[in-house]
Amino acid sequence: MLKWFDRLENRRLLRFLLLFALGWIGVQLLKFFATVVLIFLFSAILAFLLNYPVRWVERYLPHTAAVTLVFLGALAIVIGVGVTLGFGIIGQLQELLSTLPDQVDTWINLLNDIQRWLERWNLEIDFRQIESELRNYAFAGLEFGFGKLQFVFSLLLESIIVAVITFFMLLDGQRLWQYLLSFLPEPWQERVPRDLQRNFLGFFWGRFLLSLFFGVSVFIILLLLRAPYALALAAIAGAFDLIPGIGATLGIAIVSLILLPKGLALSLKVLVGCILLQQVEENILMPRIMRNSVNLNPVILFLALLVGATLAGFVGVFLAIPITGTLVSLFKLEALQAGHQTLLPKTAADQPPAN
Repeated sequence: MLKWFDRLENRRLLRFLLLFALGWIGVQLLKFFATVVLIFLFSAILAFLLNYPVRWVERYLPHTAAVTLVFLGALAIVIGVGVTLGFGIIGQLQELLSTLPDQVDTWINLLNDIQRWLERWNLEIDFRQIESELRNYAFAGLEFGFGKLQFVFSLLLESIIVAVITFFMLLDGQRLWQYLLSFLPEPWQERVPRDLQRNFLGFFWGRFLLSLFFGVSVFIILLLLRAPYALALAAIAGAFDLIPGIGATLGIAIVSLILLPKGLALSLKVLVGCILLQQVEENILMPRIMRNSVNLNPVILFLALLVGATLAGFVGVFLAIPITGTLVSLFKLEALQAGHQTLLPKTAADQPPAN
């Protein structure tokens, strides 16, 4: 039974243990520097996207002037859109949080009605634990509302840091990037930038476009159905859609539950409309937008999500898939990619009959 263990060479065992130790160290560093990694990653994505207009402007202006002009133009657009939409979303979220205790009372009354209906059929189910959790969520939501100023200040500070890092990456990031690549073996100096660009930049840019479509579409549906808090609920749905795999489903469920106290018919209409939008996104838009991005088997994708969430929380959810996709591409693990079929050797029963 232990023949495989007897054949295990000391060198292979030492190599395996060394790789495991390096992986564990990398995970611990990622957990400790998760916020720093996310800031630099987001800055690198912005610098990469802004590099295209910078190259075009460089036809007419020097490099420094072109970077400054493009950066200030992008900053003006982001500030204008952020101020216009940001204050509207924050205002509706504040109003939504203020009505959260009333909504929780509505959900608790609905649970009590369900419990009384089940008792008629001699089905005794105690919903008191669920009611306690709902009240805890209501108090947590109110605490978030009171701490909103601190959250906005922290987000503003991190945005300023991202903007500064992005500007200097545009100015002189290429030389630093080439210097870091010089430490890699020569064949990897071309593969690493290509795989990083496809898995990280392609993944985040594709998720942003899909989430933007989903959020705007949900906003239009909410307006057509005259639902309250349309802007805030659309922002919630779009933000959850950034999470690959299950994000859109979670966002739809949360929006429908928030609207449930406003009427069962309205909640069901929003639910059906959002599910149709999700099908359009996943079956029509996603194959076209993400076709040159991460290519992972769905089982590996969800495994990466679970591992990332366990190790680094919310940040790990966003970093797990592009990191896994990059490793699969670099080490050419085709069996872990989507659509790959492992060709097993045929048995005697599978062989075609002899003529």
